[in-house]
Amino acid sequence: MRLVSIAAALTLSLLAAALAAQSQPAGTVPRVGYLSLLAGSDPQVQRAIDVFRQALRELGYVEGQNIAIEYRWAEGKSERLFDLATELVRSKVDAIVTTGGVPPAQAAQRATKTIPIVAAGTVDPVAAGFGASLARPGGNITGPTIISDQLVGKGLELLREVVPKVTRVAVLWNPTNLGNTHQLRASEAAAPALGLRLVPVEARGPGEIDKAFAAITRERAGALLVLLDGVFYDQRDRIADLAARNRLAAVYGFSVFAEAGGLMAYAASRLDLNRQVAVYLDKILKGAKPAELPFEQPTKFELVINLKTAKALGLTVPAALLVTADEVIE
Repeated sequence: MRLVSIAAALTLSLLAAALAAQSQPAGTVPRVGYLSLLAGSDPQVQRAIDVFRQALRELGYVEGQNIAIEYRWAEGKSERLFDLATELVRSKVDAIVTTGGVPPAQAAQRATKTIPIVAAGTVDPVAAGFGASLARPGGNITGPTIISDQLVGKGLELLREVVPKVTRVAVLWNPTNLGNTHQLRASEAAAPALGLRLVPVEARGPGEIDKAFAAITRERAGALLVLLDGVFYDQRDRIADLAARNRLAAVYGFSVFAEAGGLMAYAASRLDLNRQVAVYLDKILKGAKPAELPFEQPTKFELVINLKTAKALGLTVPAALLVTADEVIE
């Protein structure tokens, strides 16, 4: 009987220890800052967050149980990013995830040189000063990138296929975004082989978008390429509407533009990007150093075509192109 009592006591002791380990103090739960240029209320942003959370669950993290995430939303206002990043640093998070391209990653980098940062979807992290090389960043920032050279070159090819007689293509870009500078150079390098002349048009924020489209009209551009930028993403409904009103065949670097009424989008898979962010975060929380984690290039891309918009513009999308599309909106 005594042996049974001892065994029972030992079992209860082990069970209590296990329960105590599971209900560990809040201070031992990893705390992650999530800094976005965009608005948290945006349905597309919520989709991305859902994918990110699901990927974390698959890696063993359940928000509110064994990981805590503090969200900060700039609501499309890049001037707010540094203050929001500073808030996260002061709250002593263990890592920071940034989304919305270069600006939020820059803000986080200014706010801390020691807390690990996973920057999602930057165009050229080396040119932006986030690392010494793609293979070995060397600092406190790493993450999945977007290959802008391939994206903008493919975008121009798509415009040429859908509007074969086009010769002048406007490029909507944000000069305050270092990634856009790289994308613009890449598009200018790809244009001559396609017989295209590019007309770069600037928009630094929402207040300059109408002026940009007025300039596109004056320049008599026959089509439009919209570069990857968080401000443009946030203003996607307005930009797609202005392109339609001005009867411009347009291609975008985010698939959500096609869902918002844009003609075409060729982009790195957003869902895959958010899964990659979770993988990076898991490695860092387990002790990996951002300095030694390569900036990974995307392997999954998606072409989305809005046939309804094509018909409204009087355009016929080649059947061969429709067959290769990942999604056709009718």
